[in-house]
Amino acid sequence: MTSHADGHLSTGQYWQGWAPDEVTGVVVLVHGLHEHGGRYAHVAQRLARSGYATYAVDHPGHGRSPGTRGNIGSMAATVTGVDETAVLAARRHPDVPVFVYGHSMGGLVAAQHLTGSPSVPVRGAVLSAAALDLGAANALQQKVAPVLGRLLPDLGVLTLDSDAVSRDPAVVAAYRADPLNRMGKVRARTGAEMITTVAAMPERLRRLTMPVLVVHGGADRLVPPAASEFVASTVSSADVTHTVHPGLFHEPHNEPEQEQVLDDVVGWLDAHRG
Repeated sequence: MTSHADGHLSTGQYWQGWAPDEVTGVVVLVHGLHEHGGRYAHVAQRLARSGYATYAVDHPGHGRSPGTRGNIGSMAATVTGVDETAVLAARRHPDVPVFVYGHSMGGLVAAQHLTGSPSVPVRGAVLSAAALDLGAANALQQKVAPVLGRLLPDLGVLTLDSDAVSRDPAVVAAYRADPLNRMGKVRARTGAEMITTVAAMPERLRRLTMPVLVVHGGADRLVPPAASEFVASTVSSADVTHTVHPGLFHEPHNEPEQEQVLDDVVGWLDAHRG
């Protein structure tokens, strides 16, 4: 049996968790841009079958959390939500290892969290298609983005191709039909916060010494696989597993091959659970 719980953090953000009867590990799941934690219910169910409780928070401006749709406000606030969720999960399930699993923008948020001062000791990190593309913004954009994000924070500046989420038409249709997802352009403030965070990430990643699993779809059109190559080659961890799934799109956990992808993730978690 898998039980479900939910609530709100001190920030007002919505969290939810899925836990098996016997919990042997905790996964703090960090979702991507314009989506929400509920899209990972099937991931949580798979993890639960192997003894892992999964907790996910909706970022500011996402899902059931307060804020202008698509505007995270600040990277600091987004990281705070993840940190509070980790604290909540660890209190609900003491004395088991905690892992952080971040996808896309969630991978960037997870990296920022883990290279800062996490309130809960973390055993290892799974970074899936982490949005750490250093070539995504040129020098001029990096200079202008913070100004634009401050003056016109809710301005739409970039359209994302929802067809690139998955090769499975049913996944794409469900993504578009989900009222908790955002179909509009990336907000200026969110884009600025991401650009600023990515620019500082090379130095921060060198602080990451915990075991890391880096996952990417080889045919990802939203975040190039080179971003994961950069992560794998920059972290200081002596335990890095870098897996590229040939032909898969942006969300490996939502591709037709998702069963194998998630089995691989669970195998890595089991090997590092201690």
